[in-house]
Amino acid sequence: MALKRLNIQWLRNLRSVDISPSDRVNLIYGVNGSGKTSVLEAITVLGQGRSFRSHKLKPLIHREQEGFTVFGRILDQERELPVGVAREKSGGSQIRVDGQTVSSASALAQHLPLQIINAQTFQLLEGTSKVRRQFIDWLVFHVEPGFLPAWKGLQRCLKHRNSLLRRDRISTAELASWDRELVILAEAIHGYRERSLKPFFAMFERLAADFGAIEGLEVRYFRGWDKDRSYAELLADAVERDQARGYTQSGAQRADLRITVHGQNAAEILSRGQQKLVVCAMHIAQGYVFGELSGRQCTYLLDDLPAELDRKYRQQLADWLDAMGSQVFVTGIDKEVLIDTWGKHQHTEQKVFHVEHGQVTAD
Repeated sequence: MALKRLNIQWLRNLRSVDISPSDRVNLIYGVNGSGKTSVLEAITVLGQGRSFRSHKLKPLIHREQEGFTVFGRILDQERELPVGVAREKSGGSQIRVDGQTVSSASALAQHLPLQIINAQTFQLLEGTSKVRRQFIDWLVFHVEPGFLPAWKGLQRCLKHRNSLLRRDRISTAELASWDRELVILAEAIHGYRERSLKPFFAMFERLAADFGAIEGLEVRYFRGWDKDRSYAELLADAVERDQARGYTQSGAQRADLRITVHGQNAAEILSRGQQKLVVCAMHIAQGYVFGELSGRQCTYLLDDLPAELDRKYRQQLADWLDAMGSQVFVTGIDKEVLIDTWGKHQHTEQKVFHVEHGQVTAD
């Protein structure tokens, strides 16, 4: 899968952009504020229905305009699929896939699966469990068809159970009914995650060995409740504590990845460069496993690649991406640094784009 054409109208400072990217490596350079990160934002709008900077689309609209549009053609199983997203200041929005209007952004994600590596990537180590849960579920969503309906069902159950917990008097029968469904859904979601994470952990270990394997580095999965107890038993025992808090404290909605070095939080032990390489390896491992399980490729967006990574680590990342064969979009200030990073992979098709004052031109 690859983005074959990208047309952007009035997104942030990008006035009118129309480019035909390479199926493999796209190097995008320009000074700060030129609009190069906005090009990556436009791609995420096509693949996720939103920007990686914000869930809101309105801030993406150029200040002098009433709306923006992003259009692309995606090569999907030897067929070019037209995809478009439009948003107006008035609040109107539209998503179209293959000429049909769709109501859910999940339809976009199925056609253009994206892996994003940027400054926010550090949140995998430093952020809340929600960030790591979203990381886990990107892979699960794409390779387990039953995951999305199970996750939606879990949210519905939690909403009703939490509402009961906040009442002065709890209907035992009603609570038991929601608990039974919650257990079924939580265990199903745990199963989906566990199946996807098993090959992910194996691939991550292989990649970690490439950069000398940080001694004591470990990534473990926590399912959201005690591994030695059944979820049904735990829910029954925790009713009073949950009622005191007003919400369900354990379950699949509390799942996490625990990333440690010799048992301590990795974010507190690793240097900034080591942290970035670890989180990059996690994203690369996801892409590998996605390819193996789905038979498709995801697209990688790397914003400001040189930041925090020295030349050795930048080239390690390029080696991983080249071996995978994915389409890649990389931004940076220095054109020569970007070209040097992929210098040993001249056999791979590369295109270079210059962004200046909101205009994008091919070098």
